[in-house]
Amino acid sequence: MSTSRTVICLLRNDLRLHDNEVFHWAQRNAEHIVPLYCFDPGHYLGTANYNLPRTGPFRLRFLLDSIQDLRTSLIQRGSTLVVRRGRPEEVVGDLIKQLGSVSAVAFHEEVVPEDQQVERGVRDICSQMKVKVHTCWGSTLYHRDDLPFNHLSRLPDVYTQFRKAVETQGRVRPVLPTVDQLKPLPLSGLDEGPIPPQKTWSRQTLLGTLARLPCSGGETQALARLQHYFWDTDAVATYKETRNGLIGLDYSTKFSPWLAIGCISPRYIYQQIKKYESERTANQSTYWVVFELLWRDYFKFVGAKYGARLFDIKGLQDKSIPWKKDMNLFNAWKEGRTGVPFVDANMRELALTGFMSNRGRQNVASFLTKDLGLDWRMGAEWFHYLLVRLVTRSNYGNWLYRRG
Repeated sequence: MSTSRTVICLLRNDLRLHDNEVFHWAQRNAEHIVPLYCFDPGHYLGTANYNLPRTGPFRLRFLLDSIQDLRTSLIQRGSTLVVRRGRPEEVVGDLIKQLGSVSAVAFHEEVVPEDQQVERGVRDICSQMKVKVHTCWGSTLYHRDDLPFNHLSRLPDVYTQFRKAVETQGRVRPVLPTVDQLKPLPLSGLDEGPIPPQKTWSRQTLLGTLARLPCSGGETQALARLQHYFWDTDAVATYKETRNGLIGLDYSTKFSPWLAIGCISPRYIYQQIKKYESERTANQSTYWVVFELLWRDYFKFVGAKYGARLFDIKGLQDKSIPWKKDMNLFNAWKEGRTGVPFVDANMRELALTGFMSNRGRQNVASFLTKDLGLDWRMGAEWFHYLLVRLVTRSNYGNWLYRRG
């Protein structure tokens, strides 16, 4: 590849500089790099079955913070984040035309059908314009190519089997270095574009605050949270004993909102766990952080294995259940009016903060499906709307587990 050409780095759920293979590859293969984030209108439409908003005000605020933080970090390294509104494939096509000498478009692959549709669109545009596409895999602890299975079709459907296999036969790749100075934008007067205000995408105001989260979105805050939880307080050393808590900042890691949009790398968390175990203590709590990262991997790879079946009302077992679709019952559940204090308290917390503990999520999901007998997708789509820490595959995977 000629070093006089430009690589567009299409960023989605990888809003960080550390351990980012897209930037790492582009830095070695081009003279000019265009970091690009697209506000895709499709992310702000209604959900598939019950037309609930896809992106609620809490997650949107967290995302906007993260995008601003990444832009600031890029500016400090001689670049910036180019922000556009529109379908990514169309934005990429327009940029290729504008720049004129784009040699490649690079992005991390995803497994959600909507994201894969975007990837197909980008590939088609690049093919038409004779621009190379380079893809990476970087959202999981274990790389897809390093799994101890010949093919994803042979991935175990039981988590314990998956975990034991990867722990004994797999390997975690080392963290990629963070570049001190990113290759600059092409010298074409490229407009970086404004980061749109929250009201552009959501008319809803934040009635509460991110009360259970220690800080805002962004890589800077994610790394600060790890520093606090591991090294400043040693809270990680008691994680297994405290992780089922309900109220407070340090009973659990709180990494999941940053992991969801890639502000922190699971491999970096793993690296820091191993360093902590070497320098301070290794116990069941430090292992349990890795255990939870493996759950996240498992749902991601199950999603890659089964595709759209993960969203089917019959689940992966093709099991028919006469689910109810009683909107009065659903509204009582989502508004915290069921009359069951523990369920109601958790649902009200979610509505006011965008947060609910793991223990709370398990209980309210079981109540919706087992006690109310409501379509599990109603709960999954409500969580999709409000949770700050949304990982689509983990959300739907957990709901499938609770549906029975």
